[in-house]
Amino acid sequence: MDDKYEKLEKVGEGTYGKVYKAKDKLTGELVALKKTRLEMDEEGIPRTAVREISLLQKLSNSIYMVRLIGVQHIHHNGKPLLYLVFEYLDTDLKKFIDSHRKGPNPSPLPDSQIQRFMFQLCKDLGLGRTFTLPVKSYTHEIVTLWYRAPEVLLGSTHYSTGVDMWSVGCIFGLCFLIFLPFVLFTSVARAPTEQQWPGVTSLKDWHVYPRWEPKNLAHVVPSLGPDGIDLLSKMMKYNPGERISAKAAMEHPYFDSLDKSQF
Repeated sequence: MDDKYEKLEKVGEGTYGKVYKAKDKLTGELVALKKTRLEMDEEGIPRTAVREISLLQKLSNSIYMVRLIGVQHIHHNGKPLLYLVFEYLDTDLKKFIDSHRKGPNPSPLPDSQIQRFMFQLCKDLGLGRTFTLPVKSYTHEIVTLWYRAPEVLLGSTHYSTGVDMWSVGCIFGLCFLIFLPFVLFTSVARAPTEQQWPGVTSLKDWHVYPRWEPKNLAHVVPSLGPDGIDLLSKMMKYNPGERISAKAAMEHPYFDSLDKSQF
């Protein structure tokens, strides 16, 4: 990798590896290198890694997704490493939102911009067709913690696309807030009941939680109108089976004023 790319700076680090801004020595193109240390199993490269690469290659056809340029599997000091090479972008949604929150006059994003962002996000998810390379067991270590759906937090052994829609709901709400609370919906959520979510108390990590009355979503995100509140509430249903799908979300009245032809 050092022969082909010049690492310029580290731009991120997570549970599974590091991300570097780098330059292709031949073309001068800026790229993002995601370095992941592989924990090899008895079948070689973990299925989770193969699945991620497969899905990223498919998603790279979308103009809304960061493009995967290439994949390099190397050994360094006897340890297997996987490098994913992406197009380099100098910002992301979090940085973009933060740019509005910081400064002398902090403000949420404009309503029309949030509407466009959310429609694009739902459109990517709504076009999904592939469930590939099933893993042997489900893990709790999916999705950034603050966006993690309750079924994952409570140890469900099965989860589906509803986990994504919960995360979309978290992003939706955060776009309208000027200041980030410790956890977005601490003031909204309460422990789900069997009536709300049949079977929840039998999940592995369920235990008795404190009881308090939740606030109305309209009080938490006051700048979001009635249609937006309705959509957000449908994304944040405790029972994953009751959560709105990405396809249905795209047809929600919240997006009626949007010129969808541009997408």
